[in-house]
Amino acid sequence: MAWESYRLDQEAHDLVVKYRDKKDALNQAYKMRVAVAYGLERFWGEQFRLVKDQDKADYWRDTWKALVKIMANAGVKIPNDNVSSDDTAAIKIMANKLWDFPIEQRKVAMAVLTQLCDSMVWWTQRYKPTNSNSNSGGEDNE
Repeated sequence: MAWESYRLDQEAHDLVVKYRDKKDALNQAYKMRVAVAYGLERFWGEQFRLVKDQDKADYWRDTWKALVKIMANAGVKIPNDNVSSDDTAAIKIMANKLWDFPIEQRKVAMAVLTQLCDSMVWWTQRYKPTNSNSNSGGEDNE
């Protein structure tokens, strides 16, 4: 069997570039990487907590959509209902679908999401505008 990258790094790159100029949204990549450990349901649901900051919410939602697309290309269909933040019943149904998602597929999806977020953090470190929350003044201190 041949190795297939499923364009993880390219997807991460494209997400970071898309949100590079959005106020504070780019820092969400770090939070996403941490949130993966809490499960698919919590990762998916974070977009609703951030609904008052649309750029951040959209970044989480677009990252979820990228995961769904990547996994579909790998033959794994992750539930992905189109849910509005004010539709509590639909949110509950979608969360239940994720909780009922087969454990083996869940493990693979979480591993892929971890790698996607790791790549997003990497690209964020490279593309973050020099005038944003950086103590290094644009210099690389690592």
